[in-house]
Amino acid sequence: MGIWNIVSETSIVWVANRDKPLVKDSPGAITVSEDGNLVLITSEKEIVWSSNVSNSSKNTSAQLLDTGNLILRDNSNGRVLWESFRHPGDAFLPTLKITDNINTGEKVVLTSWKTLENPDFGNFTAGLQALSIPQVFIWNMGRPHWRSGPWNGLILTGVTDMYAVYLDGYSVTRQSDGTVSFTRDYYGSLLMKVILKPNGSFVQTMWDEAKRDWNVTWVAPIDACDVYGACGRFGNCNLRHSPMCSCLKGYEPVDKVEWGRGNSSSGCVRRSSLQCERSVNSSDANRGDRYSKLTNVKVPDFIEVSQGRRDECESLCSGNCSCIAYSHDPGIGCMFWRDTLMDVRQYPSGGSDLYIRVAYSVLDEKKGRKLIIIVPVITGLVAISVCIFGSWLWRNKKTGAKRKCKESAHERKRAYTSDSTEIVLRDDVDGASLDDLPLYTFEMLAKATDQFDEANLLGKGGFGPVYKGKLSNGKEIAVKRLSRASGQGLQEFMNEVVVISKLQHRNLVSLLGCCVENEEKMLIYEFMLNRSLDVFLFDQAQEILDWKKRFNIMEGIGRGILYLHRDSRLRIIHRDLKPSNVLLDENWNPKISDFGMARIFGGIEDQANTARVVGTYGYMAPEYALGGRFSEKSDVFSFGVLVLEIICGRRNTSFYNDEIASSLLEHAWKIWKEGNFEALIDERISSPMFEGEIIRCIQIGFLCVQEFPANRPSISNVLAMLGNEIADLPLPEQPAFTQRPNRICPLTSSSSQSQSMTGSSNNNVSITVLEGR
Repeated sequence: MGIWNIVSETSIVWVANRDKPLVKDSPGAITVSEDGNLVLITSEKEIVWSSNVSNSSKNTSAQLLDTGNLILRDNSNGRVLWESFRHPGDAFLPTLKITDNINTGEKVVLTSWKTLENPDFGNFTAGLQALSIPQVFIWNMGRPHWRSGPWNGLILTGVTDMYAVYLDGYSVTRQSDGTVSFTRDYYGSLLMKVILKPNGSFVQTMWDEAKRDWNVTWVAPIDACDVYGACGRFGNCNLRHSPMCSCLKGYEPVDKVEWGRGNSSSGCVRRSSLQCERSVNSSDANRGDRYSKLTNVKVPDFIEVSQGRRDECESLCSGNCSCIAYSHDPGIGCMFWRDTLMDVRQYPSGGSDLYIRVAYSVLDEKKGRKLIIIVPVITGLVAISVCIFGSWLWRNKKTGAKRKCKESAHERKRAYTSDSTEIVLRDDVDGASLDDLPLYTFEMLAKATDQFDEANLLGKGGFGPVYKGKLSNGKEIAVKRLSRASGQGLQEFMNEVVVISKLQHRNLVSLLGCCVENEEKMLIYEFMLNRSLDVFLFDQAQEILDWKKRFNIMEGIGRGILYLHRDSRLRIIHRDLKPSNVLLDENWNPKISDFGMARIFGGIEDQANTARVVGTYGYMAPEYALGGRFSEKSDVFSFGVLVLEIICGRRNTSFYNDEIASSLLEHAWKIWKEGNFEALIDERISSPMFEGEIIRCIQIGFLCVQEFPANRPSISNVLAMLGNEIADLPLPEQPAFTQRPNRICPLTSSSSQSQSMTGSSNNNVSITVLEGR
């Protein structure tokens, strides 16, 4: 007896008699018994499974809800007597609640199948642990297998793909009887499920109507560091290091021999006792303990919580001798640990800061080691420098004329062979950091692109041409080659290298490496099968993007912007968001690209000025185009233009020669004010089924393109609007760059004055020259 999504019979989400199947070829029946219970019976009237409600009314009926919840209802009063969501299988569906009663210990958990074909009870369970602070766990026969990190009121902090503003609808609620529930909202037509697989992994999938298949959107555990306690007690797991396990500062391996063999399960132990653990007569009594900061981590298990500001956490921990570490989250407060630090892992970005209590002597040892290393190193460098300088003087005197002659001939020829494998960093690149980025040779890229054959040309931009390539290992890449005629140069090239090499997000294109050889500067990206968004929006001959794809693209772009603005370790303003800079992978997932114009903000900066206005006209916010001021709201403006272009299927710049309107914003605003919403929607996606959702997105787009930055929503609020977390939308004000009377100087009867005001913005400034791309 099972329940499955009608779109796919293989998508079974609940089985009643999972440990007691009917005999093969034996008929069975589902019915309501005389005592009011829902039962599964054999042809011999044997009860195989029952809802087993002891005080059931005899006047009951069963109903399967749209959410997939099978309920047994008392017809006399409408009360639900039993529901399948209180007895889940291996599937976590919207509105299903996994619960933990902190008073009684009673839990509602998921249980994996035994195998992919056998729905009998498997070894893995998943549920909520909420005694101290809510966390989602996967257990393997009762032992922790994976942990989500604590819930901070908005997200599970150890799940790096979960972002506070869109949440995917997840929430935690508490009831007066001590029951804590974790659930996800129900979004009607959106089919989503999270399955606990027989191997102990969570797999979240969403139904793709176009492909008629389930798309995997999230998996956990996703790597070796995701497995609970991979490096033992007081160990830190970091996939970017080799080996991946190391001891936290102030600790050393319990069994160094086993650690040397790659077995770190024994964990680590403290090297030097803390000051508060020693006698008062200790020689370090006046020094006290210190805290070592570890960034971008999933905080350890066994958390104790106390309300407090970030600046109060250290003093609270220092005042308790048993406190060995602390952290802070705005949604949780101060978090403390004592006895052990278990299941610490470090991410490339995101996560929390963990402050580990260490003895003063540990930091003292570090200083001593530094001096031991620094003194001989400096002495050696000085001696080597003296020798090199003397040698250079002698060789320069002997071969100076000959070398100058060769240099002159070299400058005249200026010929570099395409098969050169020597990396030559010119003087203007020397100051840039390329340490963390793989360097490709010109020969390798020329071979991958068939000597940059025109047949492999994917497109051209302000930077230069982009070619499709295939490396010798079969990996497909996109090679962006700086053109000598390009208006961009070293500044944009290095800006993109520095910015995007430090970013990792599913809605940002991945930079694989670069090439700086001879006169060549190239960036190597992951290859995007479906090219850029503008190809499918504005080229009528291309495949039609249906509304669901367009909505997912808008939401994905928003998530990428949110990561840049709020969730990455850098705070970045892109400054050049447009359809051609949004790439689409094989599953139509959007990825923001081209960070040559991006600007990194400091921790307290929220806006900046520039004398060099760069970007693309039509997507630049008015305060940036006219005054050089840019902020997060500049990207929000560009995102609003993108939203309207995605819905209307027309470029904002395609109206420049139009007599009725000078831009898509003006054209769309006029139609919006007239209430003729259907005329705004691209006829290729126009459908009564989605009309309400599309009109709502148009309103969100108008909110983003309002003239004054203070009136525009933040990108986090935009995503909340798209996800219906903010149900009631404010009315937008008139967008920038549209025709309207000037607020300062009202129109007079003078025809010449009227004509001069037509088409100008409210500050009466005309744009003469813009440094666009």
